Amino acid sequence: MKNFFAYKIYTQPFDPELISGLMWEFEITGLLEDDDHITVFTSDNSSANEGQFNFTLMKLKNEKLIESFLIEKEILEDTNWNEIWEKSREVIRVSDKIIIKPTFKDYSANPNEIVLTIDPKMSFGTGEHQTTKLILRLLENYVKPGIKLLDVGSGTGILAIASIKLGALKAFAVDFDEICLDNCRENCHLNGVSNSVEVITGEIDDVSEKDFDLILANIQKNVLIEIAEKIKSKLKSGGIVILSGLLETDKDAIEEKYHSIGFKTKFIDTKDEWIAIVLT
Repeated sequence: MKNFFAYKIYTQPFDPELISGLMWEFEITGLLEDDDHITVFTSDNSSANEGQFNFTLMKLKNEKLIESFLIEKEILEDTNWNEIWEKSREVIRVSDKIIIKPTFKDYSANPNEIVLTIDPKMSFGTGEHQTTKLILRLLENYVKPGIKLLDVGSGTGILAIASIKLGALKAFAVDFDEICLDNCRENCHLNGVSNSVEVITGEIDDVSEKDFDLILANIQKNVLIEIAEKIKSKLKSGGIVILSGLLETDKDAIEEKYHSIGFKTKFIDTKDEWIAIVLT
């Protein structure tokens, strides 16, 4: 049976947004924020480990951003995962229009609301993190009826699913993690959009389609810089790119790269210290 590892990280003072943002820089498979700590999840085949977390937290301590930290490690069996997530899931209101709920929570939608039923399991994209909320809010403005879009690093599939429900004709969701892809397929089925979302194993190079009207990527800065030209090659002339997974301090590096290959910044949205950038 495949093992997963849970690292409970306590810091003094506790700044969940700062610590969570740094942890998402690693190859983790999930993250939960609690009142006094965060829990980071990794799997057997993940490169993320306690040594990396310790190094990052020690750097914060040396920079006097935190006074102290503690890491507690636990081994979890795959079968324990759903129970862990169910204990922490709540209905999330992203905007006046978009609501996110797990299958085991009841919610009576108003006529103008779009309800996304998402069971995240080991995938990123629960709707709790600021970066996901930022893109979901932007989709309300940039998804037009009949468009074709690509979601790079799709996780739970929440962005692709929301786009279809907002009127997109076809969405392609690509992720290299098979657990994420299985979860994405399940969530597409839960939301009745399986026929409109094509789930692809791999990276952006494995997507044969081109001429996308809209490309979404909620990934860390280094990856977004690395795949910038590939994103451009998949985009229709005049198309829109929405990038997130970014801190405010990442803005200059992202714009420098994307502007250098012909993009222009159309809009930037912020939530706490996180940003989403709309490029054309």
